[in-house]
Amino acid sequence: MAKKFYIATFGCRTNQADSAALREDLLSREFEETRECRQADVIVVNSCTVTHRSDQQVRQLTRSLRRQNPAARLVVTGCYAQRDPSSLARITGVDAVVGNSHKGHIGSIVAAFECEEIHPPTHGEIAAIYRDDFRSVAAMEMTPATETGGRTRPFVKIQDGCDAKCTYCIIPYVRGPSRSVPPQIVLRQLAQLVENGFKEVVLTGIHMGSYGVHLKPRYSLDRLLGEIVAVPGLQRIRLSSIEPMQLSRRVIALAANCEKIAPHFHICLQSGSDRILKRMFRPYKTSRFASIVEEIRRCIPDAAIGTDVIAGFPGESEEDHRQTVEFIGRMPFTYLHVFPYSDRSGTAASRLADKVDSRTIKRRSSELRQISEDKNRAFRRRFLGQSLSVLTLSETKDGMRTALSGNYLKAKLDPSMPANQLVQARVVAEDAEGYQVLETPG
Repeated sequence: MAKKFYIATFGCRTNQADSAALREDLLSREFEETRECRQADVIVVNSCTVTHRSDQQVRQLTRSLRRQNPAARLVVTGCYAQRDPSSLARITGVDAVVGNSHKGHIGSIVAAFECEEIHPPTHGEIAAIYRDDFRSVAAMEMTPATETGGRTRPFVKIQDGCDAKCTYCIIPYVRGPSRSVPPQIVLRQLAQLVENGFKEVVLTGIHMGSYGVHLKPRYSLDRLLGEIVAVPGLQRIRLSSIEPMQLSRRVIALAANCEKIAPHFHICLQSGSDRILKRMFRPYKTSRFASIVEEIRRCIPDAAIGTDVIAGFPGESEEDHRQTVEFIGRMPFTYLHVFPYSDRSGTAASRLADKVDSRTIKRRSSELRQISEDKNRAFRRRFLGQSLSVLTLSETKDGMRTALSGNYLKAKLDPSMPANQLVQARVVAEDAEGYQVLETPG
């Protein structure tokens, strides 16, 4: 009987792409995936470490999974495993901690477990640790994946790592330097996904705008996109988060002139105060950021434009916060991801003395989230009575099929509509949760 595995994934789309690669590896080793952790012979937790809260959630779930399934082999991998493997190794019942440096070897590690002939398996007091630093890493492991675990929008990782030195961020330390997947491998994976019937694919990476910088010969994101939209049968490509100084006008122009590229940009702001941006070591001022956002809105009037903003960065005064609120208010954003500042040991920001108190951070976060809600509501209501191109998703809600528009609006439509279909439908109403209620022709 085939052994079964269960994967729990935290965090970003890049982590989701990593889990897809792991899924494909385990399936190739004749494992079967289960959606029920109690049935699994092997459990893998793919962790995030962007905040202390993320770490806490990883530890809680890891302990919960062990309680639910005392017999399974339990592996923790991902960014938390790379940053602090010893803490995870001391959690009772964890068998192996595998950092990002060794994530591509998890299939072999799991296969080695199966050779131990211990039934049921015994779990050591301290888990085995597989981790190295990234000092010698010059290329990324090729882990293209076409097994999506039931998703209708597969993530394709084209880049990993980061060369930036933002003072608040731990990611360069746990993901390593920027490196890219060669274009021919990206195109091959996309062609396979199209052959498997997928209509929309999401490109992802840690610092995606730096795609190709270290490839030889050097490549660029806009050049890759130009080749991607020529893949026969591919109907929609979506970009995940991108840094403002790496979003070229060529990418914006390509998106404006090619219906295959979803009109959706997520560009990381972090603060609307030039003083705080400097303290964060962000390589732009608000005026430059504004010109990029305004160019998108001019070229693609109906595009979704999202951003990230940190509330309560060390040294952020009430004046800095006011500038952020006013700047965001002027910008044509359609949603915000608001992050209350959280110290990460090992980052430059964690060593700054002038911390903002938690009550103030909570208040500022709440103000920014309210702005996000107001902006998103106004954007959604622009489309009442209009037709949207949506991809039907695998999930249902309130007895209706869920869907996602090209410009990132959540929608619902007739439950008889199958998943993974691109359809045109008219917005006839909006429900209490902000979903666009759609009516299809006929």
